[in-house]
Amino acid sequence: MSNLKITQIKSVISEKQNQRDTLRTLGLKKIGQSTVREDNRQIRGMIRTVAHLVAVEEVD
Repeated sequence: MSNLKITQIKSVISEKQNQRDTLRTLGLKKIGQSTVREDNRQIRGMIRTVAHLVAVEEVD
């Protein structure tokens, strides 16, 4: 399966608590931090929740 590289590009200040929790669950704490996750439905749903805060790239 392919993987997704998720990078936080915006701050969570003034965002809803569920969006903050979602970023933590994805493993992101700071702007500019990246994590690589397996591409599946659960991760895609989390990305959709915080799409305005992250950048996503597909990696092999």
